[in-house]
Amino acid sequence: MPQEYNKLVRDRIPEIIRKSGLDCETITLSETEYRQALREKLIEEAQEAATASNADLAIEIADLLEVVDALLKSYGISHNQITLERDQKCATKGDFEQKIMLLWTKENNTK
Repeated sequence: MPQEYNKLVRDRIPEIIRKSGLDCETITLSETEYRQALREKLIEEAQEAATASNADLAIEIADLLEVVDALLKSYGISHNQITLERDQKCATKGDFEQKIMLLWTKENNTK
């Protein structure tokens, strides 16, 4: 019984699978399908990074950044544009240096 994956993989994975003595089947995605698969891969890699051990965290973040780079390339977004967006958000909302966790909010009735 074949093991099903139906997920985006790195370019050399089919070759590595075949060299290990297994068979596999692949398809080439359209650009629209590829972009959706990258978005799904982004979630997969983020979940792996979120649950990684301290020792494996750098590996998982590297995988996550690889998917981000592929998304940027697919959509024609430059790293400079991302840096500008990040800098703008930091200027308006701050960053994460103070380690603040929001616990709750409620409407202020003193209007």
